[in-house]
Amino acid sequence: MKWNKIIAILGVTSLLMGLCGCAVNQAPETAEITKETVEVEEEARLIATSYATVQIFDLLDIDLIARAETARELSPKYAELPIVGTAMAPDAEAMLMMEPTNVIGPDTLIEEIKPKYDAAGLPYTFIDLQSIEGLYESVTMIGEAYGKAEEAAAIVADYEQSMEEFYASIADVEAPRVLVLMGLPGAYIGCTPNSYAGSLVEIAGATNVIQVDTEENFVSWNTEELMALDPDMILLTAHALPDMVMDMFTNEFATNDIWKNFRAVEEGHVYALDYTTFGMSATFNWTEAFDSLTEIFYEGTYESFIDEEE
Repeated sequence: MKWNKIIAILGVTSLLMGLCGCAVNQAPETAEITKETVEVEEEARLIATSYATVQIFDLLDIDLIARAETARELSPKYAELPIVGTAMAPDAEAMLMMEPTNVIGPDTLIEEIKPKYDAAGLPYTFIDLQSIEGLYESVTMIGEAYGKAEEAAAIVADYEQSMEEFYASIADVEAPRVLVLMGLPGAYIGCTPNSYAGSLVEIAGATNVIQVDTEENFVSWNTEELMALDPDMILLTAHALPDMVMDMFTNEFATNDIWKNFRAVEEGHVYALDYTTFGMSATFNWTEAFDSLTEIFYEGTYESFIDEEE
C-alpha cells in the first residue's frame, strides 16, 4: 500500500553526548499551544524554527515573518522569508528585533534553546514532533490557536482515515519484531518507541524490540544486549553524514562477529533506511518513510543491506 498522497559534526564524541544527553535522559516537558497559553491572533507575527514546523504552517496556510535555515525545498510563500539561524542554533537576538508574537519550534531541542529564549525575553512554544501522533496533535493545536481549526481537523481526519484503511489491510498479517539503530560516525544507538524512527515502526504495525519504562528516545545498549532481543529485522538510519554512517555499519557487520549470530543478519533481514525520511523529527514526508516500511515488513521487495555488501 502506497502513501504518496498523504550539520556539520564538530566531533563524534560531542555529537553522541549531545544526542544521548537530550534523549537518553528523561524527555523535557513540552510547552503546548492551548487556549490558556495562546489566544487566536488576527495579526500574529510568527517565526518557525524548523523545517517540520514550517510544513505545518504551510499546510494550514498561516503566514510567517521569518524561519530557520533549511536545505530542504520550501513553498514560494516561505522560501524568501528572513532567516533567523538554524533549528539547532536559532538567533534569539535577531528574532527579538522582529517583535514576534510567538516563536514555534520542536521540543527535541528545548533544553538547549529555551534558556536563550528566556534570556532574550522571547515568546515561544515548543511542539511535539517526536512522533506522528505528536505531529498531528501539533497541527490541531496550531490550527486552533491561529484561526485554522477547520483546516487542521480536515488534515487530521484524512490521516486517521488512511490509518484505519492501512490497519484493516494488515489485520491478518503477522508483523515482524524490529530493531532500529541510529548511526553516528563511529557509533550507534538504539531507537525506542519514543523516538521518531522507533515510533514509525510501531505505527506501521510492527513491534519495536527496544521497550523502556521511561521516556528515553534512545538507548546505548551493547551488542550482546541487542542480540538477546532476537529481532526479526534490523533497520539502519543516520543522524547525519549518512554515507559515513553506512560505511561504519558495513565495517561493523563485517568485523564484529557477534552480529553474525543475530538471526536477522543470518537471514539477510537488515535494511538501510533513507536518512532524509527517517531523521530526528517527524515531518510530513513521513508517508515516504511509511512506504519504505510497508515494503520491508509486508512486501519483501526492499533490498537487503547485508546482501548489498556481500
